[in-house]
Amino acid sequence: MPFISMKDDTEIYYKDWGTGQPVVFSHGWPLNADAWDPQVRMMAENGFRAIAHDRRGHGRSGQPWDGNDLDTYADDLAQLIEALDLRDVILVGHSTGGGEVTRYIGRHGTGRVAKAVLLSAIPPLMLKTEANPEGLPLEVFDEIRKGVATDRSQFYEDLSVPFYGANRPGSQVSQGTRDAFWLWCLQVGIKGSYDCVKAFSETDLTEDLKRFDIPTLIAHGDDDQIVPIVAAAEKSSKIVKDATLKVYPGAPHGLSMVAPFKDVFDADLLAFARG
Repeated sequence: MPFISMKDDTEIYYKDWGTGQPVVFSHGWPLNADAWDPQVRMMAENGFRAIAHDRRGHGRSGQPWDGNDLDTYADDLAQLIEALDLRDVILVGHSTGGGEVTRYIGRHGTGRVAKAVLLSAIPPLMLKTEANPEGLPLEVFDEIRKGVATDRSQFYEDLSVPFYGANRPGSQVSQGTRDAFWLWCLQVGIKGSYDCVKAFSETDLTEDLKRFDIPTLIAHGDDDQIVPIVAAAEKSSKIVKDATLKVYPGAPHGLSMVAPFKDVFDADLLAFARG
């Protein structure tokens, strides 16, 4: 399997399919690159070079004690892009991966980047503060940390329900999809998983969003129970200069993995990449 060694010797796993303009996918917490498989395959079949990596601490990548923060995630992404000498890149990030993409642009600019897609993404800030009253209270994230620290297997199984909207009338989420979610989650090291909660909830990415100077698709479901749209996409789309906001009515957080939303998003992603 292909790996790239980071500056602190953490091994980062990645898959690299197809040829053409590169599209680099960053996954959400607490998943891995496999969560993007349908889209990676689709892009590779349509003339793009599709690349997806397991974030440090997740999946097949190394599980270091340190570096489970958005600065390091972004620097890992930069090292991957530079090691593969990728240019004219389309960055696609889901949830925490959207934060990773945003912090990458904030720290490394857009010299190698052509476009960006933020799907159900965490920016600008998930935590409720005086300046961000639409965010979620700290107690919500404390409960997530408690679940990871005590019985993470059961916590992840329970989390799959709101993640995919399986608690909504008419949900088409299969048990297999929920099982895959649970399996991916259990591949995350407990230290990386626990630390990442602070990273995705308390990192303010407002200034990073202001550095976007490329076409950006900001896509979000209006029934996202994990990252509510009001504190995320609705705000980000007003900060990013050249942003297109696409709202999917009734769609959950993991909309790219469940019917009927997956097919619509796939078509939007492909059209945006080609446009």
